Amino acid sequence: MEEILKIEKIEKYYGNKGNITKAVDNISFSVNKGEFVSIMGASGSGKTTLLNCISTIDKVTTGNIYIGNDNITKLKGNALNKFRREELGFIFQDFNLLDTLTAYENIALALTINKEKIKNIETKIYEVAKELEITDVLNKYPYQMSGGQRQRVASARAIVTKPKLILADEPTGALDSKASRMLLEKFVNLNDDLKATILMVTHDAFTASYSDRIIFIKDGKIFNEISKGNKSRKEFFENIIEIVTLLGGDLNNVI
Repeated sequence: MEEILKIEKIEKYYGNKGNITKAVDNISFSVNKGEFVSIMGASGSGKTTLLNCISTIDKVTTGNIYIGNDNITKLKGNALNKFRREELGFIFQDFNLLDTLTAYENIALALTINKEKIKNIETKIYEVAKELEITDVLNKYPYQMSGGQRQRVASARAIVTKPKLILADEPTGALDSKASRMLLEKFVNLNDDLKATILMVTHDAFTASYSDRIIFIKDGKIFNEISKGNKSRKEFFENIIEIVTLLGGDLNNVI
C-alpha cells in the first residue's frame, strides 16, 4: 500500500538547559493511503504536540516526518507554506470558519487560495457539500448554522482541495452526542468513498471507535496500538476501553 505519512524517530523538547521537557520521545509510525487513524492519550501525553509537528505548526527537535515524498522537517518559508496549503487539510475543534462569509464562501476560500480555476470551484463545492449533506446551508452564515453543520462545513473546506492528509484535532469536542455521531459517520464515508486519509487526535473512546486503527500515547511515547480489523464498532470500543484501563491513572483523562 502507498504510504502517505511516515514518522521516523521524532523527538520534541521544550525549554532551556535548566528546565527541559521532552514532549515527544522517539516516536515512529506510518499511515497508509486511505487509512483512518486516531491518536489517543491523556492531557499532557504529547498527542497534541505530535499533531502540531505533523501539521507543520511546530518543528521537531530530531527525527524526520515524510508526507508523500516530502520530508516536511526540511521545508522552510514559501515552500513550507505552499506544502501546507496544497497537501494538508485541517479540521479544528472550534471550526475556524470566517463569520463574515457564507458556508459556500468559506469552502471556496480554500480553492481560491490554491488558485483553482473559477469554472471548477462551484462543481467541487457542490460535490463535497453533497457528500457531507450541507447543500442546504451553503448560503447561510456560520451564526445561522448548528454546531454540527458548522463542523461539516469546516470538514468540507478541509477536503475540497483533496489533500494528501486530513488532520483533525478533537473534531467532536464542541458538539453534542447526536452531532458528533453524524460527523463521525461522515468521516467514515469520506474514508470509504473518497479514500480520504485521516489522522485524528481525540481523548474520547467513542470518537476513536470510528477509526480503523488507534495509536495510544503516554508520556511522549507510543504505549500501545490496536486495529479494528473485522470487529464491530461496539467490539472495537470495548477493546479501546481495555487499553485505556491499562493506562491506569490516566483513565478519567482519556475517556
